[in-house]
Amino acid sequence: MSEAVGMVGRAAGVLRALAELDTDGARTADVARAVDLPRPTVHRVLTALLDEGLVDRVQETGRWHLGPELFVLGAAAARRYDVAQVAHPTVRRLAEVTGESAFFSVRRGEDTVCLLREDGDFPIRSHVLTEGSRFPLGVVSAGLALLAHLPDREVEDYLARVDLVPSYGRPHATEPLRQRIATTRTDGYATNPGLNVEGSWGLAAAVFDRAGRPSWALTLTGIESRFAQPRRAELGALLLREAHALTGRLSAGPSAAAPPR
Repeated sequence: MSEAVGMVGRAAGVLRALAELDTDGARTADVARAVDLPRPTVHRVLTALLDEGLVDRVQETGRWHLGPELFVLGAAAARRYDVAQVAHPTVRRLAEVTGESAFFSVRRGEDTVCLLREDGDFPIRSHVLTEGSRFPLGVVSAGLALLAHLPDREVEDYLARVDLVPSYGRPHATEPLRQRIATTRTDGYATNPGLNVEGSWGLAAAVFDRAGRPSWALTLTGIESRFAQPRRAELGALLLREAHALTGRLSAGPSAAAPPR
């Protein structure tokens, strides 16, 4: 049983990594680095997934892509889980009103995954987040907003177990992160002052499910000069209003019954 569970976990990790890497396709070595597994192991997993249609491979380049069977499964799951359809008008409106890039992310366990992106008319873009991007809680403004709205016990348990410094630098050490959590709780929305990409700022507000759990987040990102006060406070207030309204819409629909895993 444990071997089977391990195989499922490796396959899931490979699919997640491929989703993040799959722009022009990914080499086996790229996926292996992303999941920190030996290349032969990853190749066996990819080959097995290929047989099931869950991944595809371009023979001319040897690069892997997500497969057609995932689209079929995703379409079936969307009837219950497609909160993105409900959130999309909100994300589009945020981009149009502010001129910035707007996003909708979902909490998946101890990560956030970007589901939607809409760009406003300001010509300079931030590319920290793209659809499918995955970050741990506490990283990027969406992850900070969601982490800050978890109960204290869960926050402290997470901070005690997770070391974000090797991948994301000293600003993500426990004490600086704890201070940003406190600030987020005071402001109501999270601010990322260029911690992931210098000069690229982000604001995010949590969206809650029927049980009052932070399950999704709305985000605005842009260059630092457009996030100075007092505009930052105005954008934060706008995010909070839209997040509150979206919480109400999601709680009223059947998709709200599906909690994050």
